[in-house]
Amino acid sequence: MRPRDTSPEAWEIFLELQRRMSPGEKIARAFEWSEVVRNFAEAGLRQQYPAADDREILLRYARMTLGEELFRKAYGNALPDESASQDTQDAG
Repeated sequence: MRPRDTSPEAWEIFLELQRRMSPGEKIARAFEWSEVVRNFAEAGLRQQYPAADDREILLRYARMTLGEELFRKAYGNALPDESASQDTQDAG
């Protein structure tokens, strides 16, 4: 499906480039974009938690991607449950 902000001509060029790529090249591109998205997410976490060290950022990213329940199963209480502190902040 062509994005609304992309002309039909540009979309055809994009599709042709995709057709020319080998499966290995397509996988490599997917991994590259995955890393770009992860870097953006980590940068956002670093802005939100400027005092956090690399371990805390890793844990916060894990919680963000896994969800609270799976994060707790994998990492236990490595980070405090923020829903409780959020409730306290909302009440005040």
